[in-house]
Amino acid sequence: MRLTVIGTGYLGAVHAACMADIGHEVLGVDIDADKIRALADGRPPFFEPGLRQILTRNIGSGRLRFTTSLREAAEFGDVHFVCVGTPQQRDSLAADLRHVDAVIDALAPHLRRPCLIVGKSTVPVGTTERLAARLTELLPDASAVEVAWNPEFLREGYAVHDTLQPDRLVTGVVSSHADEVLRAVYAPMLEAGVPYISTDPATAELVKVAANSFLATKISFINAMAEVCDASGADVVTLADAIGHDTRIGRRFLSAGLGFGGGCLPKDIRAFTARARELGVDRAVAFLREVDEINMRQRRRTVDIARELAGGTFTGRRVAVLGATFKPNSDDVRDSPSLAVAAAIHREGAEVCLHDPEGVDNARAVLPALRYSPDVSTACQDACLVLHLTEWSQYRKLDPVALAAVVRTPNVLDARNGLDAELWRSAGWTVRALGRPTPGRQPVHVTIPHAAGLGWAAPIDAGRLSLAPK
Repeated sequence: MRLTVIGTGYLGAVHAACMADIGHEVLGVDIDADKIRALADGRPPFFEPGLRQILTRNIGSGRLRFTTSLREAAEFGDVHFVCVGTPQQRDSLAADLRHVDAVIDALAPHLRRPCLIVGKSTVPVGTTERLAARLTELLPDASAVEVAWNPEFLREGYAVHDTLQPDRLVTGVVSSHADEVLRAVYAPMLEAGVPYISTDPATAELVKVAANSFLATKISFINAMAEVCDASGADVVTLADAIGHDTRIGRRFLSAGLGFGGGCLPKDIRAFTARARELGVDRAVAFLREVDEINMRQRRRTVDIARELAGGTFTGRRVAVLGATFKPNSDDVRDSPSLAVAAAIHREGAEVCLHDPEGVDNARAVLPALRYSPDVSTACQDACLVLHLTEWSQYRKLDPVALAAVVRTPNVLDARNGLDAELWRSAGWTVRALGRPTPGRQPVHVTIPHAAGLGWAAPIDAGRLSLAPK
């Protein structure tokens, strides 16, 4: 089958390459000519494990090409996947659908034959219906073009695996024809036994935002428990292990730490509340406001604990930050909790030196005032404090004895609860971790300033990464 993938960012580039890998002829489309040239050369413009290999293989086979022309896409494709971004609006909590709308408006004039337009971007419920109505206005025979929704459930760092071996496929369709087409697109996955849920578009749209809201809630719940543990002397890791044995709860996403970030969960839960308000059911999802506030408060708590470890002030202190990306196995620094903390510490007078295995270039573009190091040892040279902020696997394997020899003061704050605290303490380090007791330290209740201004009342400014309430 001939497929186009419109939008070749984190979602679209992976989807295009993987659809070619299962045997389809695929044309990737983007208005960014530099990105298209890079992809056509087999060079993904971002880091995603396995993507370069799958790109190269399918470009070489001739099944995968790239273009900037929507006219060419319209002539080529039987199915058009829409994979453009839906960021948070700058002046509200709602999703910005300008890119999605622009695709429909630009593609429609070139459509000359029956086709299926399939959205994969995360959108507010009701978007499919609205886009179908728009096509009716734009096309002389809109009956030949259908709109369906097929939300993505990719995890950055595992996107290739999640596309080729998804844990489920969800499609929102209005006709048996659209259902048959999508079953044909995903035939190899269905033959492998992947669950396939075919439903109406509104339900499919809600599945994605409901899933992200649940995951965000679970993360903020365990981080709220970490805050209680810090005040009471309890251990949040043991707590999570204990409640995680309950099969109704499960252990996944119960890892207390710095909280979630990136280009999905934060903006998706905000957009969900905005859409619920439009539908008159905002009270039904009012709890998501607290989920977001807890998440943002973890950044402030991390800064406060780091300041305490630094002796009460960051002025004149050198601080090493391990991790810039919002999660490991990615170079994505969008709404990165790690960068937010690094920026706040820098603004308070610290000399911050940052290391990240893949995200340094993107971090430097956002925060050029920080220092960046190609290796951990150099980043930690003469530091009075080391912050473990992104849980890259190589950080768990660090030798605390060797690292103690290069720092000025062996203090480490493990904001991801990923280090072996006893191993580091045996090497002479003072170790603090979120929600875990520190030997010899009495729990102290600290009142954290209200965090509404840290991202709920207004969109996160990715350039400023401010933690200060507005």
